[in-house]
Amino acid sequence: MAQIIKAPNSVLAQKAKPVKKVDKTILKIIEQMKKALLSARDPIGVGLAAPQIGKPLQIFVSKPSAKSPIQVFINPKVKLIGKPEKLKAEDKAVKLEGCLSLPNIWGEVCRPPMVSISYVDEFGNKKTKKISGFLATIIQHEMDHLNGVLFPKRVLEQKGALYRSEKDEKGDDVFEEIKI
Repeated sequence: MAQIIKAPNSVLAQKAKPVKKVDKTILKIIEQMKKALLSARDPIGVGLAAPQIGKPLQIFVSKPSAKSPIQVFINPKVKLIGKPEKLKAEDKAVKLEGCLSLPNIWGEVCRPPMVSISYVDEFGNKKTKKISGFLATIIQHEMDHLNGVLFPKRVLEQKGALYRSEKDEKGDDVFEEIKI
C-alpha cells in the first residue's frame, strides 16, 4: 500500500499532470490510492489526491461517508458555482478542513457550496455532474492538491485561523490556535 506523503514534500507543491490513458499503471495507482484512503484512521480519510502518494497526476478519490462508495475522478475540470466572497452569509459553506498530508492541522475554509465537475472515471467514461454539500467541499480541496495548493493557503487568504489538534486524556481532540 502506498504511504501518504506529509508536508513539506515538494510533490505536494507541484501542478499535477493530466492522465494520457487509463491503463494498467493508472488502475494500479488508483487501487493504491483507495487502500491508502481506507487505511486513514485519525482522521478518517474522505479524499485523497494522487500527489499525496507521490504521483503528480490529475487523479483524486473521494469517500464522503462510511457508507459511500469510493468515487474516482481523473483529469477533473471544476467550475465553481458561486464565489465565496460574493455569497451571502447563509450560502457560504465554511467547514473545518484537515488534510491527511498535514496531520493535526485544521482550519476553517469558506468554499462555494456547489460545483460542476467534468472528469473521466476509472472505466474511461466521461462524466459531468453538479455536486453540492460535503462532496463539493472535498472536490475543491482535492482540486487544490492537483494544483499544488494546500488548504492552509486558503485559510490565510481568507484571513482565518489555523489550529493544531492533540488528544486529551480521554482520547478526544483538543484544538489550539496556531499563532501566525
